[in-house]
Order: sequence, then C-alpha cells, then structure tokens
Amino acid sequence: MRIDKFLKVSRLIKRRTVANEACDHERIVVNGRVVKASYDVKVGDVIEMHFGERVISVRVKEIAEHVRKDDASSMYEEITDLS
Repeated sequence: MRIDKFLKVSRLIKRRTVANEACDHERIVVNGRVVKASYDVKVGDVIEMHFGERVISVRVKEIAEHVRKDDASSMYEEITDLS
C-alpha cells in the first residue's frame, strides 16, 4: 500500500491529498529516509511525520485496505522517544 493511502486509512492524516502534499514537502520519513507518496509501506516500518516543531513517530503493525474508524489505531503503534 502506498504511504499516502496508509496515512489516510489509518487516520494519521485526514485526507489523502494532504498526505500526498506532506510527502512532496519532505515531511514524511520512513526508516530514516525521506520518501515520496508512492513509497510501499511494509509491516514494521517506522514512520516519522514532521509538522513544524512537532514530530510524530509510529510503527506499522498491519496494513488493511478498509478499516472502521474505531479500529484505525490498531494499524500502528506510537513510538515515544526517550531521548
């Protein structure tokens, strides 16, 4: 699944076009590398989203085409940075 679609389906970003723009502006990093919207997400990938001073890090737990709103957070786990 493309990263822009994963971010939308998992509800980390509200709209796919916004996720696509975030990739275009190099705000999405996977496993330490800036990625384009076409990047193929795999289970275990660590995704960092940079929004101003705020950085959100998550690890992909599962990939699904359609997920109910209540189950969307089961697709990832948040990573807390202890540094």
